[in-house]
Amino acid sequence: QVHLVESGGGLVQPGGSLRLSCAASGFTFSTYYMTWYRQAPGKERELVAAISNTGTITNYPDSVKGRFTISRDNAKNTAYLQMNSLKPEDTAVYYCRRGYSSNYWGQGTQVTVSL
Repeated sequence: QVHLVESGGGLVQPGGSLRLSCAASGFTFSTYYMTWYRQAPGKERELVAAISNTGTITNYPDSVKGRFTISRDNAKNTAYLQMNSLKPEDTAVYYCRRGYSSNYWGQGTQVTVSL
């Protein structure tokens, strides 16, 4: 079955960086888009990054464009989210998802940006 496991979250000061990883198994990773979402307390889950199956196409909302970079290593069945210049408003649980509309999500990893 499909498994997605995020890691790399933690507490970081404003302006700092984190790299999240999403290890995938149970499907042919290289044939699917992968996405990262986040959900802050009291807010809806929102898309923060997407990458095509080959890694040649990426998409970001304006809120993270220029600060976040999504990438993937199809040989390792892993997607990444590099987050730089982090702000307190980036605090959320971050989830990876297979594609844009599947029911396959990871369990999430907490990112807290605070002094």
